[in-house]
Amino acid sequence: MDCQNYITEVQERKRGQHLQREDRGAIQRLKRLGYSNRAIAREIGCSPTTIGNELRRGTPAQQHSRGRPPGYSAKLGQAAYSANRMRSRKPHKLDHCKAFATWATRQVREHRWSLDACVGYAKLHRLFPEDELVCTRTLYNELWSGRLALTLFEMPGVLKRKRHRVKNLRNKRVFGNSIELRPEIAAKREEEGHWEGDTVVGLRSGKEAVVLTLIEKKTLNYLAIRIPDKTSKAVMAAMKALRKEYGDRFGQVFKTITVDNGPEFANLAEVAEWGAGVYFAHPYSSWERPQNERHNGLFRQYVPKGVSIERFSDEEILAFADELNGRPRRKLGYRTPEELFEAFLDKVYTA
Repeated sequence: MDCQNYITEVQERKRGQHLQREDRGAIQRLKRLGYSNRAIAREIGCSPTTIGNELRRGTPAQQHSRGRPPGYSAKLGQAAYSANRMRSRKPHKLDHCKAFATWATRQVREHRWSLDACVGYAKLHRLFPEDELVCTRTLYNELWSGRLALTLFEMPGVLKRKRHRVKNLRNKRVFGNSIELRPEIAAKREEEGHWEGDTVVGLRSGKEAVVLTLIEKKTLNYLAIRIPDKTSKAVMAAMKALRKEYGDRFGQVFKTITVDNGPEFANLAEVAEWGAGVYFAHPYSSWERPQNERHNGLFRQYVPKGVSIERFSDEEILAFADELNGRPRRKLGYRTPEELFEAFLDKVYTA
């Protein structure tokens, strides 16, 4: 007997549980005592069909026509079960999508796309066959498991989570119309021309260059303009340059602009004379400008906190914004802000 150490008294089995080594030892013992499959099933606590299948797996084929037919072997049954379990594991789908994984890795490293943008853009433009693509969740699962050729620190925002702090909202000066007076359509993102603005600083000690950022809420087109310092004079100079660029259509391109109550925006209300509505968010309420806050975080991939903006030229800051505008976005049906904003400008200037 090759299973002398098996026991015939087994613990109560859970419904649907696979047979264990002890179960197979009991099956071997009971079968040799002459029990039927149904009787063995009652003793083990499983279906008679399970017993029949196990006996077929664990009974070796008869080699010769003479002699007694071989009986069930618990050792052979356990070996067959282990081999079947090895084959039953679902293979990683990424193994069949290596071309897509390589392309997505390159997009993340070279253009700082998110994994979702990679999946959506590839599907939208049919860059790969459907069976060689994986969904966003699968791609992130592969990243966390270490099977994707990327580190977590290469992913934009995957490790960053920010919590809001409640501060005293009183005794804060407001430089113009409150956000409460802003047209409701500006918050719905149903039409183009509504913007949010802020400034991005480098080193906080001393006066040095900062970046004025503006984002169009529907197309998500992002403007980043390097200005010499964080003053209202520098901000207004940048706004005058934008007015010169868009000419008489400035009020149609910039229907509303929403900013915070920083001193650099003290004179921004003057822009209303050019046809744009200017509104100020409540103090310490950055969530009232969500698109701008989100994209300023993405901009930090190029200009990290604590790094002086004096190190970057005007052209480099503009190039960083162009990179962001060239990324496909899920909110935009995996189209890019650049192409949607260009279509908006064509509509404005041909009207």
